[in-house]
Amino acid sequence: MTSVETLGALQRRLNAFIPQQLVSGEIEARLKRLGRTAKVHGFRPGKVPFKILQQQYGAQVHQEVLGDALQRSFSDEVRANSLRVAGYPEFELKPADSASEQIEYSATFEIYPEVAIGDISAENIERATYTLSETDVDNTINTLRKQRAVYEQADRAAQNDDQVRIDFTGTQGGIVFDGGEAKDMTLLLGQGRMLPDFENAIIGMKSGDIKAFDMTFPENYHGKDVAGKLVTFTITLHSVEAPRLPELNVELAIQLGIEDGDVAKLKAEIRENLTRETGRRIKALNKNTVMDLLLKVCKLELPKALLDSEVQNLSAQAMRDMQERGMKIPQGMTLPADLFVEQAQKRVKLGLILAELVKLHDLGAKPEQVKELVQEYSQSFEDPEEVVKWHYSDLSRLREAEAMVLEDNLVAWVMSSGKVSERAIDFNELMGKTNNA
Repeated sequence: MTSVETLGALQRRLNAFIPQQLVSGEIEARLKRLGRTAKVHGFRPGKVPFKILQQQYGAQVHQEVLGDALQRSFSDEVRANSLRVAGYPEFELKPADSASEQIEYSATFEIYPEVAIGDISAENIERATYTLSETDVDNTINTLRKQRAVYEQADRAAQNDDQVRIDFTGTQGGIVFDGGEAKDMTLLLGQGRMLPDFENAIIGMKSGDIKAFDMTFPENYHGKDVAGKLVTFTITLHSVEAPRLPELNVELAIQLGIEDGDVAKLKAEIRENLTRETGRRIKALNKNTVMDLLLKVCKLELPKALLDSEVQNLSAQAMRDMQERGMKIPQGMTLPADLFVEQAQKRVKLGLILAELVKLHDLGAKPEQVKELVQEYSQSFEDPEEVVKWHYSDLSRLREAEAMVLEDNLVAWVMSSGKVSERAIDFNELMGKTNNA
């Protein structure tokens, strides 16, 4: 008699059986098939006695047949009992004598949780917006010009965007700390290479100046010996070089990929690229807002099997990333699971919430939506048609596009369900920059 026991909020145990005759009959059939090709010393293929086959291969075939029978029986019982299994079951055979007509077993497993969707209509949702301006286009062009700047000696005080050559010594309690000394170092001011207080101390100095000042390192500074502590720096400034930017002309346009050097085309291309990139970033910001909201308002239990699997996936991905960056990974090395538990919890929870909302509100990706997304993505390549064909030639790539459309549908649905207020985002904030002006 089949039964399902409740062991916990999500844990279940199925008690069932398999007819012994079914297993023994399949074992005999497989051994006979194996006998057609099996190579046993002293016998020709196809002429090996059945008893010899049993001796040599019986245990292995029994294990394979029993494993297959358990999986089939479990799948049948899961369907019959309308169970949604999360992860893999743990099977346990119950003791029985050889004359028993049944093989009794139990399978312990977890089921998918019920997802309680909170009241999204009562939530305040901030939607980020951004409108590209000509100033943003011009500033981007200036950034490209700065990247191609030539630095020339300047007989004036140092300022942001200058390149300076310095010596410095940092001491704590009169002793130079580790990493607190450099000679003839070139530094481009305003790029954030050094801490802001350090760079700000250089601004206003002239060639030949020597300056001493106190500075407190941030509490989270990577150098633990000086993190959160007061130190004294002495800086000697050897030279100040000011940037000379290239003119916005035909030569620069050609350098930036415009074959005929048309400056108007350059601006149009930069505007188009910025529109695409800022649109992508705004979409990502709003997606994160929605996901955080769903994590806040939705309640559910997490199946341990799914959580453990996601921790393993994240750990394996981290190892692959380390190898791709050229790091040598010792054989057998593993990363502590604790590093990935929080991220895994978030991803598994969101996956279950999204699946429930997609089912409840028919938010799945439509073919025309996927096609539109792929075509939009292809526009940033030289041959858009080839990129579209490339996507549709591989089911896994198409699935990625479908997942992105599904997320877009979800974000749109949540935004339409809550109390939305808009917040205009500054270009530098959107692009993750700091304003050094």
